[in-house]
Amino acid sequence: MLTRKQHELLIFIDKHLRTTGFSPSFEEMKDALKLKSKSGIHRLITALEERGFLKRRAHRARALEVLRLPENMAPRRPEAASAGAAGAAGPSFAPNVITGRFAPNLPGVQKAANEAAAVQLPLYGRIAAGLPIEALRDAGNAVEVPATMLTNGEHYALEVAGDSMIEAGILDGDTVVIRRGETAENGAIVVALVDDNEVTLKRLRRRGNSIALEAANPRYETRIFGPDRVKVQGRLVGLLRKY
Repeated sequence: MLTRKQHELLIFIDKHLRTTGFSPSFEEMKDALKLKSKSGIHRLITALEERGFLKRRAHRARALEVLRLPENMAPRRPEAASAGAAGAAGPSFAPNVITGRFAPNLPGVQKAANEAAAVQLPLYGRIAAGLPIEALRDAGNAVEVPATMLTNGEHYALEVAGDSMIEAGILDGDTVVIRRGETAENGAIVVALVDDNEVTLKRLRRRGNSIALEAANPRYETRIFGPDRVKVQGRLVGLLRKY
């Protein structure tokens, strides 16, 4: 899921490519997003690259290629890619954000066939996306999610408290869907148990024999632990948000 600024930049670059055939300059992007410096554009482009939305073409100035657009927009066609990249299709995309249909019984609102089934997941309480707190396991609460959006395995849900994951598109009050498990790939967003009594939602990085729990907000420092102090409790697979 993209942040608002990441989404704005991606759409601006895509529109510029379609109109002119080449990518906008950093100055044009900075002005379009009303940012004060180009360093913010660098960070946004890097984040879009990491998420597979953008690609920088090597050895070419102002050469950005939009690989895909957000799931609520029409996919790019090969002929709309940047100059010199015609016919190059982007990678296949399977969105992992659970799109909420929070009023299915309103007049005129119909469920698609593959969205008819829903699953009740246990809602274990609030998890800190800022500082670690103890997870509240209240089996009496539950949240409904579309069954087709879940992967194999056991899942549960947690409500996010805090703002340390905002640049990963996870906001205070969101509900995250977690696939239970004790392992996760490097760079995944996980529920981590620290010292057997504190739980936090962070990005997992392995650094030699240490484990780093990274926030997605520059206001928060990365915390580094020995491998015996951190246990993975599950991996983020989806997100629910009410507006």
